[in-house]
Amino acid sequence: MGTLWYGGRIYTLENEGETVQAVLTKDGQIVATGNTEFLKREYDGEITEEHNLKGYTMIPGLVDSHMHLIGHGEKLLRLDFSKIKSSAEMLESLKIRAGKVPEGQWIIGEGWNENQLEDNKILHRTELDEVAPNHPVLLKRICRHALIANSKALQLANISKETIDPVGGVIVRDVDDHPTGYLLDKAQEMILNIAPFPTLEEIQYALETSIKDCYKKGLVGGHTEDLSYYGSLENTLNAYYNVGNKGLKFRSHLLVHHQIVDEFQQRKREAHKFIEYGAMKIFADGALGGRTALLSFPYKDDPTTSGVAIHTKEDLEDLIKTARGFEMEVAVHAIGDLAFEWILELIEKHPPKKGQHDRLIHAQILRPELIEKTKSLPIILDIQPRFVASDFPWVIERIGEDYLKSCYAWKTLIEAGIPCAGGSDAPIEPVDPLLGIYAAITRSSDYENSGKSYLPEQKLSVFEAVELYTKGSAYAIHKENKRGMIKTGFTADFTVFDQDVFTLEAEQLLQTNVVMTIVDDDIMYKRGR
Repeated sequence: MGTLWYGGRIYTLENEGETVQAVLTKDGQIVATGNTEFLKREYDGEITEEHNLKGYTMIPGLVDSHMHLIGHGEKLLRLDFSKIKSSAEMLESLKIRAGKVPEGQWIIGEGWNENQLEDNKILHRTELDEVAPNHPVLLKRICRHALIANSKALQLANISKETIDPVGGVIVRDVDDHPTGYLLDKAQEMILNIAPFPTLEEIQYALETSIKDCYKKGLVGGHTEDLSYYGSLENTLNAYYNVGNKGLKFRSHLLVHHQIVDEFQQRKREAHKFIEYGAMKIFADGALGGRTALLSFPYKDDPTTSGVAIHTKEDLEDLIKTARGFEMEVAVHAIGDLAFEWILELIEKHPPKKGQHDRLIHAQILRPELIEKTKSLPIILDIQPRFVASDFPWVIERIGEDYLKSCYAWKTLIEAGIPCAGGSDAPIEPVDPLLGIYAAITRSSDYENSGKSYLPEQKLSVFEAVELYTKGSAYAIHKENKRGMIKTGFTADFTVFDQDVFTLEAEQLLQTNVVMTIVDDDIMYKRGR
C-alpha cells in the first residue's frame, strides 16, 4: 500500500526553495505531497509504512546524464591511477600488479593523467617493459581518448615503425619514428580490438559493482554508453537484463553507438521497467588532454595541431542520416568548437522529427556565435561541471586565454535558455554528483588549494547545479513530466542527505553524506546498513 515520507526538509525542485512536509508514495509513484497530518488523515487506512527522515534533507533522485556505467565498475575493479601523483608511483603499482598476475595475462589500468603527475610525464613503452616484461599492458588515460601500451601489447596488435596512422587516430612516435606506445583516439582500437573481451559474468559483475557504488553516491539512474565496447551486444544487453532482474533497481538509459546501431535495431528487446534506450551515439572529436579535441584554431601549446576529426564532415552527415532513417535522435561527443560547429550545421540540415531533440555532449570549447545558434535548434547539452576542476589550470596553456571566455560556460548556456543536463562522464571523472555540484558552484581546480575560481562569472547557484542532475537529466530523455521533481504523479525516486545542501557553505558539500537512495519507492541504499 502507501508509504509516507516525513520528518525532514523535503525540496520539491518545482521552484527554488520550495519544500513540503511530507510525501505519500504508492507502487513507485508519488500520490500526494503536503502537510504531514493532513496526509495522514486524508489517506488513513492506505498508509502501511512510514519513514521518518529524522531531520535529513530529501530531494528528487539524482541522475547522471552522461556516464559509462560498466566502465565505472571496471575502474573500481582494476588498477586505478586516478589519484597517483608521479610516474614512478605508476610504475611501482604496475610492477606490483605484474608480480601477482600470471605471465601472459593482460594488465589493464585506468585513469592516469599526466597533468596531475609531478613530472607531467607520459610513460614510454620501454618503461612499462621494464616493470612488466611478461604481460601485455594497456593503460587508459583518464579521458579514454588515449592509452599507453607496452611492447608486448604493440607486437600482438602488429603495431610497428611501418604502421600507418588510422583515420581519426595518431600513433605517437619517437625521434627514430618508432611507436612510443602512446596511442590517440582511433589508434587505440588497434590495441582494444585484440585485448581480451570480458565474459558475460565479468560484465555483469562490473555492472553490479558500479550500480552499488552509484547508490552510495545518491544516484538513482544514469544515461550510459556501453553497448559497443565489450565484444558482444548480446552479452552487454544480457548483463543489463540479468542485473535488473536481480532486484538492483537503477534507471539505466542506454545510448546506442553508431557501430552497433544496425544490429541493435534488428534485435528483439524485451520491455524492462529499469532499462530504456535512447539516441545514437557518435564521436565527432577527441579530448583536450591528448590535444585531439577538434578546434578551429591551433593548440596554443602545440601549434602543429588543431586536433583530430574522428570522422570527416561528410561521414558525420551520413551517420546522422542513418539515425534519422531509424527515427533516432543523436547524442554527439563534441568538445572542440569546430566539432561542435560541424554538428550544429548538420543538425540544422537534418533535424530530428517533431518532438525529438538531439544531445551534444561536453560542449566545452565554444564561441559566442555557436551558443547563439544552439538556442534556435532542438538540442540539449550534456555538460560535466567537474571538468572545470580537472582541466584547470592546464587547459589555459592548451587553449590560450583569448579563447577561454566562451568555454566551460555553464552559466551563459543556462541564461541563454539552452537546456542542460549534468553528468560525470565516469569513469573519466568521479561519479559522485556532489563533486559535480561543488565544481559548478566554485569552479576551483583540484590541483590547487588557493581558492581561486576560473571564469567565476560562470558559477552556478546550488539550485541551478542540482537542477542539472534532476530536471535536466529528465528533460534529456523526455521524462520531464515524470521525473526530476517531487510532485504528484512523478516517480518515487529520492536522494536523502545528512545536511541541507541548499544552505551549506560550498566546502561543507564535500563533508555531506548520502543517507538513503530510494528508487521506485524502495530503499536501495541506507548508510550504515
